[in-house]
Amino acid sequence: MNGRYPFLVSIPHGGTVVPPELRGLINLTRKEIVFNSDPHTRCIYGFDDRVEALVDFDVSRVFVDTNRAPYDYPPRAQDGVVKVITQDGTPVFKNGQTPDRELIGTLLQNYYHPFHKRLAGVLDTRPIGVAFDCHSMLPRSPPVRMDAGRPRPLFCLSNRGDRNGRPKRPGGLVTCPPEWLQALARSFQAEFDGEGRVAMNDPFRGGFISVAHYRQRRVPWVQVEINRGLYETEEREADEADLAELRERIFSALTGFWDVVSG
Repeated sequence: MNGRYPFLVSIPHGGTVVPPELRGLINLTRKEIVFNSDPHTRCIYGFDDRVEALVDFDVSRVFVDTNRAPYDYPPRAQDGVVKVITQDGTPVFKNGQTPDRELIGTLLQNYYHPFHKRLAGVLDTRPIGVAFDCHSMLPRSPPVRMDAGRPRPLFCLSNRGDRNGRPKRPGGLVTCPPEWLQALARSFQAEFDGEGRVAMNDPFRGGFISVAHYRQRRVPWVQVEINRGLYETEEREADEADLAELRERIFSALTGFWDVVSG
C-alpha cells in the first residue's frame, strides 16, 4: 500500500485556456470564458498524492468539452463537444466563425482524445477502486436549460440512475452500484449537515466521461457536482482558505464513503 486511496479523480472542466487554433474566432471576454468553465474545481478537488490518480484538462470546456461525445458538434448540437452558445445564450464565436468539421477534428485530435487516453491509461494500469468525475454547477439552472431558474442542491451525485441511484428501468445502466451512490450521499450529507440537500441524479444524471469509461472497463464511476454558491456569490469571490477547507471536507466525505463500502 502506498497510503493513497484507490480513487481516480477526473477534473475535465477546470481549465480556462483558449486553444491557439481558435484565436481570433472567439466572441467572449476572458471573464465570460472563466465563468462558463468550472472555475476553482482544480483547487476544490485537488487531492494530489492522496489519491491514486488525478487527471485534469487545461482547455476551457467552452472550446473542447471532454464530457460530451466526440460526434456531438455543431450544427448538430449547440452544447456539444464544441459550444456554440454559453449558458446565458451568448454566442461563443464571432459571426460566421463557428469552427467547421475540419477544425473540430483538429481540436479533437489535439486535446479531446489525449485526455480520454490519459483516463483509459490510468484505469488500465493503476489499482482504481472508484472514479469520480468532478464538476461545479451554478446555484440555479441557467437560461439555456429547460428548467431555467430552478434552485439546485448543495451536491449532485450521479450514476445515470434515478433519484435513489437505481436503474431507471430493469436492467438499465448505472455507472456504480445504487448502494454505493446512496452511501456516498449519506457521507456527503453527514459532512455538510444542515447546509443543504445532497441529491442523486438531480439535476444531472452523469455525462459522457463516466458512461463511456464505465462501459469500457467496468470500474465504478460517479459524477460529482458542487453548488458554486458554497464558495462564491455575485458579490463575493472565492477565498483560497475557504476553498482549501472545502477540499478537506469533500475528501473526508469521499474517504468516509470508501471506508464503508470497501470494509
